Amino acid sequence: MSDPTDIIQPDPFAAIVDAPFDSALSERYLVYALSTITARSLPDLRDGLKPVHRRLLWAMRQLKLDPAQAYKKSARVVGDVIGKYHPHGDQSVYDAMVRLAQDFSLRYPLVEGQGNFGNIDGDNAAAYRYTEARLTKTAMQLMAGLEDGTVTFHPTYNGEEEEPEIFPGLFPNLLANGSTGIAVGMATSIPSHNVAEILDATQLLIDNPHVEHAQLMEVFKGPDFPTGGVVVDSAAAISAAYESGKGAIRVRARFSTGRDAAGVWEPTGIEKLAGGQWQLVISEIPYMVQKGKLIEQLASLVMDKKLPILEDVRDESDETIRIVLVPKSRNVDPELLKESVYKLTDLESRFSLNLNVLDAHRTPGVFGLKLILQEWIVAQIDILVRRSRHRLDKIAARLELVEGYIIAYLNLDRIIEIIRQEDEPKVLMIAEFALTDRQAEAILNMRLRSLRKLEEMELRGEHADLLKEQGELNALLDSPARQRTRLKRDLVALRKDYAEDTALGRRRTTIEEAAPTREFSLDSMIEKEPVTVILSARGWVRAAKGHLPLDGDWKFKEGDGPAFALHAQTTDKLLLACDNGRFYTLGADKLPGARGFGEPVRSMVDIEAEAQIIALIPYRPKALLLLASNAGRGFAVEAEELLAETRKGRGVMSTKPGVKLTVLREIPQEHDHIAVVGENRKLVIFSLSELPVMSKGQGVTLQRYRDGGMADATTFRLEDGLSWAMGGESGRTRTEKDVMLWKVARGGSGRMPPNGFPRDNKF
Repeated sequence: MSDPTDIIQPDPFAAIVDAPFDSALSERYLVYALSTITARSLPDLRDGLKPVHRRLLWAMRQLKLDPAQAYKKSARVVGDVIGKYHPHGDQSVYDAMVRLAQDFSLRYPLVEGQGNFGNIDGDNAAAYRYTEARLTKTAMQLMAGLEDGTVTFHPTYNGEEEEPEIFPGLFPNLLANGSTGIAVGMATSIPSHNVAEILDATQLLIDNPHVEHAQLMEVFKGPDFPTGGVVVDSAAAISAAYESGKGAIRVRARFSTGRDAAGVWEPTGIEKLAGGQWQLVISEIPYMVQKGKLIEQLASLVMDKKLPILEDVRDESDETIRIVLVPKSRNVDPELLKESVYKLTDLESRFSLNLNVLDAHRTPGVFGLKLILQEWIVAQIDILVRRSRHRLDKIAARLELVEGYIIAYLNLDRIIEIIRQEDEPKVLMIAEFALTDRQAEAILNMRLRSLRKLEEMELRGEHADLLKEQGELNALLDSPARQRTRLKRDLVALRKDYAEDTALGRRRTTIEEAAPTREFSLDSMIEKEPVTVILSARGWVRAAKGHLPLDGDWKFKEGDGPAFALHAQTTDKLLLACDNGRFYTLGADKLPGARGFGEPVRSMVDIEAEAQIIALIPYRPKALLLLASNAGRGFAVEAEELLAETRKGRGVMSTKPGVKLTVLREIPQEHDHIAVVGENRKLVIFSLSELPVMSKGQGVTLQRYRDGGMADATTFRLEDGLSWAMGGESGRTRTEKDVMLWKVARGGSGRMPPNGFPRDNKF
């Protein structure tokens, strides 16, 4: 007996292949990508299903979960699917099954669920051990003809079972229920549509293969979402999207208090209350928007005061959706409130249209509407031909037996004699009556009780019927025109189940182009009230109600003190200027109250740590302001250029190391000159027309210095003279009428100011 250690073990390193890493990686990733595209994420154009959905429905059919049968546990279905057909996770399979049962996810559900299958609020379904399911009539129509040789079957992943390549039914599932999915390098996003419109467009294309896309869109209106809503794009925009296969569709919630007796939605959504009050009612929300998150968005508008004209939001939904919006007052414009919530929440959303599907050769591509319908018609014609050939085979087999039975009936006594006397009656029967082996076997296998039924008239009647059907099928196979006519007839029969006057077939989504969006500003909705704004030296800001004395006895934190105080309105925007040349915008209505010390302004805007605040002024539209730095450079800027949209502010004056923005003053319209004084106590005056208006930059030289820099700058009207505040508590000002001695061109060095000019060199 040999020693086991003597057996030569294979070298594990012999299987290692020396190949470039990039090529090996690209080859393997390509295999993964193709698998994801063709066997997971993109639907087949012919039946509109991905493999997981097709396997789910096939497994339920094998379990005989017809609409007329009792429900079975979802766990049983999921177990069969992952055990026989789809070797993936049970949760992903169950999630796919749940979606097929949700009437707010699928326009025409393919699974009928019993139990908790989730809701439009966004709540998940119960575990599969608690729920039950069976197929719907729509699913049965989609799978109709599987036993008629219409499609190819291929082995499952383990070779123990077989599954169909596609479903052959006439139900146009791809467009009817739509599909979404993300593959590798491509995605698909197909909305649901109305079956009656799909079939009408298909019949139009069958009648005239050269029909224009515009003619198709006359009957094919556009999406018909499970949750209804209103598509507000123009007919031209919708048509262009379906022609190319790519685009975006805007869908809005429906404001309505319900339907009338004719089933038509009440259009305004305004519900009248006592005392002239009213409220808006939302009855449908956009597709794929969770109602729970939508309510949170609306509630945040109220809580954060982002929409002042909205007072309250209530969710009064049961089986139907009813969301109530309460306006601030009865004087609020209802259309303005609608436009506001459309803009600020998901009550208006965009559905991406990307008709990316797998064709009959499993090749992905983006198809336009006409091409999708053409390919689907070709697939259905092929299924019709396959079904006809399969039926012809069945007829031929039955004809063979019927002809044998007729021979047996005509020679019944002789056949009985042969069977009783011969050891091998089959051979003699074949020879004597020119029977086929199959005919002889069928006669020998007949029961005695069948003999009384073998009446000649019945057999000949069946024989004639079979020959007639055989002739019709052969004519059908020989004539493409007959095939198209037969397909049209079948589509008409299917359309009756989804007609406009049926509960399932009635269009849910209204398509009407919205009026041009009204331009409105949320600031205009803020209730206008006077406030007094106080900013401390350490940057704590607050706003007291009313216009209070600016030199009032305000309380500050220890070590802090007043810096800026001004009167404003809650509707005002405040401009905050820092010495680094950046400007920030604060909403007066968003400032904290004055009961405490306020809040740090740096928590509201992102001011750099080393930057110092030099000014706080209210924004005035069309105002012109003077900006000047300690280097003696400056320019005029329009107030609109100082508004910042973000917390990071807006850089307006460019500053170098050692240079700081020190002056920010509003320039009244009547002013025509500017006065600049330096730290060297020299004054220069020049015409305001020499000061350029810029949006940003360093500015131009206002005054030249040998040493030091600029102390202050102001504007005035030459006719009125130059004024400055006198020292002390008198509060008086002094005016120098004759300033021609200091009036020079911009950029001069200047001369000493008039007697009495302040020692701090400030105007």
